[in-house]
Amino acid sequence: MTTKSFNLAENLPLVAIIRGVTPSEVIDVAQVLIEEGFTMIEVPLNSPDALVSIKTLVDHFGHDYYIGAGTVTTPELAQQVIDTGANLVVTPNFHEEVVKMSIEAGCVTFPGVVTPTEAFAALAAGATGIKLFPVTMLGTSGFKALKSVLPPETICLPVGGISPTTESMKPYTDLGAQGFGLGAALYKPGMTRDEIRNNAKAYVAAFNAC
Repeated sequence: MTTKSFNLAENLPLVAIIRGVTPSEVIDVAQVLIEEGFTMIEVPLNSPDALVSIKTLVDHFGHDYYIGAGTVTTPELAQQVIDTGANLVVTPNFHEEVVKMSIEAGCVTFPGVVTPTEAFAALAAGATGIKLFPVTMLGTSGFKALKSVLPPETICLPVGGISPTTESMKPYTDLGAQGFGLGAALYKPGMTRDEIRNNAKAYVAAFNAC
C-alpha cells in the first residue's frame, strides 16, 4: 500500500473500471490503459478472481499508479483488498468502516454516494473524494444542487453511463466534476487490445477537450 498524499492534479482523473477482467489478461489490459495516460485502475470485486488480478497488478506495477478494487461493500472485503497491497478502494455505497479502514491503510478511497447525507458522512469519515453513483439518478440538475453545498475542494467523480464524448462529460465538468469513473464503454471482457486502446484514446481526448 501507499501512504503518499494524493494529488488529483498529478493524475489523469479518470478511473478505469475493468470489470470482468481475468488474472491472465489483467497485465495486458492495464498496460494499454497506462500507455494511454491512465493512472487509476479499478478491478471490481465481482470480476473473476479479482483479488488475484489486483495482487498481480500491484506486484507488476508497484505503486507508480493507483491500483485497487471496486465494489468493496464490507469491512471484510476491504481487508482482503488492503492485504493485496492495493492503494485504491472504490465502493458503490457508503460504509463508514470501509472508508475509515481504507484511509487508515493509506488507500485513496472513493465511496459511492447519491445524497447530501451520504456525501457529508463520507467526507467526515475521511474519504479522498466521492463517487457519484449512479450519476444518472442525479443528472446535471441534481449534481449542481449537491455541488452547491459541498466543500468546494471536494473531489467529485460521476460514474455510470459516461460516454467518450464532450457532450457526455462537459455538462458535469462545467458544474465542477474533476473526473469520472469509466466502465463498459472503456473495457468489457472480450475486447481486443486495439479496441481498448481506441476507447482509452477517445476518453482522454474527450476529457481534455472539456
